[in-house]
Amino acid sequence: MFLLLLVCCFTACKTEKEKEYVIGFSQCGDADNWRKAMIGEMRRELAFNPNFRLLYKQADDNSAVQIKQVKELLKENIDLLIISPNEAAPLTPIVEEVYNKGIPVIVVDRKIASQLYNNYIGADNYEIGKIAGNYAASLLGESGNIVEIGGLPASSPAIERRKGFADALASHKNIKVVKQVNGNWVKPIAKDALLKVIDNVTTPSLVFAHNDVMALGAYEVFKEKQLPPVKIIGVDALPGKGAGMEYVNNGIITASVLYPTGGAESIRNAVSLLNNQPVPKETVLQTLIVDSANVRMTSLQADKILEQQKDIEQQQIVMDKQQQTYQTQRNLLYVLGITLALTFCFAGLLFYSRQVNRRMNKQLAQKNEEVQKKSEQLMEMSAKAEVAHEARLNFFTNISHEFRTPLSLILGPVEELLDFSKLPPSTKQPLQLIQKNTQRLLRLVNQLIDFRKIEFNKMQVKATETDLVLFVNEIIQTFQPIAEKRDIDCRLITQERALYIWADQGMLDKILFNLLSNAFKFTAEGGFITVSLEKDPVAACAIIKVEDNGRGMLPEEMNQVFDIFYQGDYGSHKGSGLGLPLTKELIALHHGSITVSSQKSKGSVFTVRLPLGKEHFTETELSLANDIQKFSSEEEEIFMSDLYSDDLFIPGNEESKKEKLGAIVIVEDNPEMRKFLRQRLSETYYVYEAENGAKGLQIVFDQMPDLVISDVMMPVKDGFTLTEELKKDIRTSHIPVILLTAKTSAQQQMTGLEIAADAYVAKPFNFSILEKNISSLLANRKKIKSHYSSEIPVELKSSGKITDRRLVADFISIIERNISNENLSVDDICKELNLSKIQLHRKIKSLMDTNINEYVLNTRIQKAKYYLQHEELSVAEVAYKTGFSTAAYFSTVFKNKTGLTPKAFKEKGSA
Repeated sequence: MFLLLLVCCFTACKTEKEKEYVIGFSQCGDADNWRKAMIGEMRRELAFNPNFRLLYKQADDNSAVQIKQVKELLKENIDLLIISPNEAAPLTPIVEEVYNKGIPVIVVDRKIASQLYNNYIGADNYEIGKIAGNYAASLLGESGNIVEIGGLPASSPAIERRKGFADALASHKNIKVVKQVNGNWVKPIAKDALLKVIDNVTTPSLVFAHNDVMALGAYEVFKEKQLPPVKIIGVDALPGKGAGMEYVNNGIITASVLYPTGGAESIRNAVSLLNNQPVPKETVLQTLIVDSANVRMTSLQADKILEQQKDIEQQQIVMDKQQQTYQTQRNLLYVLGITLALTFCFAGLLFYSRQVNRRMNKQLAQKNEEVQKKSEQLMEMSAKAEVAHEARLNFFTNISHEFRTPLSLILGPVEELLDFSKLPPSTKQPLQLIQKNTQRLLRLVNQLIDFRKIEFNKMQVKATETDLVLFVNEIIQTFQPIAEKRDIDCRLITQERALYIWADQGMLDKILFNLLSNAFKFTAEGGFITVSLEKDPVAACAIIKVEDNGRGMLPEEMNQVFDIFYQGDYGSHKGSGLGLPLTKELIALHHGSITVSSQKSKGSVFTVRLPLGKEHFTETELSLANDIQKFSSEEEEIFMSDLYSDDLFIPGNEESKKEKLGAIVIVEDNPEMRKFLRQRLSETYYVYEAENGAKGLQIVFDQMPDLVISDVMMPVKDGFTLTEELKKDIRTSHIPVILLTAKTSAQQQMTGLEIAADAYVAKPFNFSILEKNISSLLANRKKIKSHYSSEIPVELKSSGKITDRRLVADFISIIERNISNENLSVDDICKELNLSKIQLHRKIKSLMDTNINEYVLNTRIQKAKYYLQHEELSVAEVAYKTGFSTAAYFSTVFKNKTGLTPKAFKEKGSA
């Protein structure tokens, strides 16, 4: 209600404003009085039109500058353009552009080389030249020599005035223009041009200058050169001090042709155009000769006009002040009325609000009691949750400790067995795999226990004074065997002979081992890893930088690299997500910091800053030298276990002499798991390997194996996607797929089965069970093939050749796709396989022990058997779906092949 009242009041007091128009005025220059008089006339005329605003720009007689200024005016969203062009040709395109945009254009004084404008205002320059010529003839009589000083040669006034002057003198044979110079409308240039030629002019009798400024320059030249006085005619005849009328009145020049500025007419015509009133194409201003005979009267008239204009301006100022006073008083009256109305309204509201507040206070009191009760309940639940959380953490810590004992008992006997020199390689490799993964588990358990200690402030720093140069060098030497094996340049770079800091050497070991092991994980063979040490005396800290040229990280990976349990997309190099977060916590215990900078495919730099001195440690955090706890050799081996890589298995190197039961593709991103499966399966099957789903899919299409074993979680393309693509493709839809994964939830297993995976085996798995799954799936596949294709010889005689297996697969795929095409011919099959008829016949006969037509016919019959037994189709429909031209022909062929008619076969199957 209040808002409505306020809106009504302010709407009532708001006066309707006329629309404001913006007029842009582009002047070629305003150095002379004539140009100043023009803009003065415009401003005087605008005083009568308060809703019109003028934007003024002058170009100092430069055409390029004027073009730029017109573009600036366009950006100001002007409603109309008034332009006095410096030169016709250069300014024409920009004026046409303004006109073509629908903005009215008024050209003043000088014309353009086009008719694309709304109105031209100016005196007839040709007529001015002609008037000056006739007046000159009357002054000289029958003979005389004339010097003509023209304006800017390319401007339309200069061209037209010169032509009019010449035409007027054409009938006077003894009056000649003996010299023409250009003064470009300004006195200095006119004087210089006249001084250069005046000595060569024979007895000049008269000077005609295209404006009064240049006429004054001619007067000064004759005076300086002490030449006999001559008659001088100018153009403009402006009133006021230092203008043409004063020159005539003082006898400096003989006469001047009145050239009105057209400023007032420009504003009048602009107002008419913007108010949609008619305006002529050209507005011609009247002119006359001003000489000693009429100069005094003309000057008095001009002065009178100026005085009247000043009176008008003064009256306008007084009116504006009175209008402001009236507006202020009216607004004050409105405000008082509104204030009075609001006072009554607020009084009513105050009474109403007191009643509402009483009711609300009662409701709030009830709600506060409810909130208090819920708050107490939440506090009780929070306390119980804290107890439960503490119990889970204690269990987690205790179970982590319990893991260490059995893992140690596994690791000890395995290492003893590995020390046995006569151990056969077939036994040694599994033992090494057990050793490596046991060490990995120990490292993970140790990191978890360290995190638990840090969380409960149980990890106590025991800082001793340590020479960082010697300390880091020792750790780098530990990594040198791995660096040499992988051809990695690993070195320490420092200019410090010794760099002493206070640190817990056991924690410092873990920090540096973590950073270096990460660098080795992600640095390829032939790369480099550098550890640089330096001292920052300003920040009072030691700086350790670990740099590599490995795979690097993306910006989003860098932001999360120190988050606990975060694992980036590093392919087969997937850790626990504990190493770097633990490193950061250990550095924080030393009151230091760690940062990382990295670029994808260019490497990473981890920078550790540790403060110098020991003032940042408490007395309990300082230790004696005999309390130093450094890494044992076993701990070093555990930290470096992930860095020893096994030799990679190269597909195609498997033994081919021994007859094997089929081909299997293993798709697994963990190289150790791939190696384990390959070693166990390669004695019975041809084995091919891939580290991700994308490469696995390509190998399946290339090799056409009998079975695929795939992990689910893999980079690039996971196992679910791989299985889905294999099952959708007709070439590979028959190949059984076994999925291996550590994800054992029912939902995940359902996902695998929904995309037609043939088996889902959870890790860790019993290899014997996996082997039984493989043999069972291959056996079932053979039975299905035998049942539905008992009369079709599809077994390869030379199953080891990749190209032959692919040819047969493509051949069968073409026939399956075209089973209903009665026009399928051998030529069509040859064209798709890109083989000649002779080549295809030989290949199929050699590999499948049958001919092409017989195979196609047998395939159609087998498909017909399936339709007759399993689908509710008539004999004619079955014939059509299996590519027979007629039902009669189908029945004949079917009986010849099976001994029964299609109808009898169907009845027998349903009996």
